[in-house]
Amino acid sequence: MSHSHGDLSRRLTLTAADGYALGATLFPAEQPLGKILVGSATGVPRGFYRRFAEYAAARGYTTLTLDYRGVGESRPATLKGFEMDYLDWARLDLAAALEHLHQPELPTFMVGHSFGGHAFGLLPNHQHVSGLYTFGTGAGWHGWMPVAERLKVLTMWRIIGPLVTRSKGYLAWSKLGMGEDLPLGVYRQWKRWCRYPRYFFEDPSMPGLEEQFAQITTPIIALNATDDLWASPASRDAFMSAYRQADYQGLTLIPAEAGLPPIGHMGYFRPSAQPLWQNALNWFDQLGQSRQAA
Repeated sequence: MSHSHGDLSRRLTLTAADGYALGATLFPAEQPLGKILVGSATGVPRGFYRRFAEYAAARGYTTLTLDYRGVGESRPATLKGFEMDYLDWARLDLAAALEHLHQPELPTFMVGHSFGGHAFGLLPNHQHVSGLYTFGTGAGWHGWMPVAERLKVLTMWRIIGPLVTRSKGYLAWSKLGMGEDLPLGVYRQWKRWCRYPRYFFEDPSMPGLEEQFAQITTPIIALNATDDLWASPASRDAFMSAYRQADYQGLTLIPAEAGLPPIGHMGYFRPSAQPLWQNALNWFDQLGQSRQAA
């Protein structure tokens, strides 16, 4: 891809409805066919999606990436004592990014990674989105994972997590080489929801989510690799079934059969996965054309 596109990217500061300032980057397309909002995975800084965003911009899609509150450039000086709800990332942060990006004359699409596929159903302004293509979205329950991974995850939730959060006041994941640190609220809710086969839909303290997801009629594709230990196809189906009015398709990828290297939970956005990006953008092209025809 031409590298000149990378130089066109612009750093932005977005403001969520509650006044929180968020770091974001806009990758403008020269003659845009549409726009794409990237819904990141939990605790993943936006720079991880840069190559995808550059690729999409070169293909005619102005693309926006952002850091959720508590992550990357949207992180406060210290996470200790930082109060937030996990779902703020959708209801406030992605909602603000979508508001900023959307223009009625062009279709806006969303590309999700893991949590990004959960977030779509929580957006107050989801009707701005003409199609969601999400990678590696699942229900988080350890029972959907292979045995070895299940044991690792349970050790994290039951032993490591409580010890680390007690001493630090947040989940200091970076110290464990696991990724970015997570605010305490995110850690606590995530741990709770992962106890349920259908994730937060089964949390008795959060009624009404099922009804909210059931109202969505947007076309959705959810792709999961068979070697994604955190979000297997079965885990995906358990979660995505909540989008029950949507024009929904679940795709299962066997990386070796597709001529791709191992994907796991993070490989969907590595440069070697470019064929997957191409498929997503081709689908957006089709949706955009049928929108014009209508």
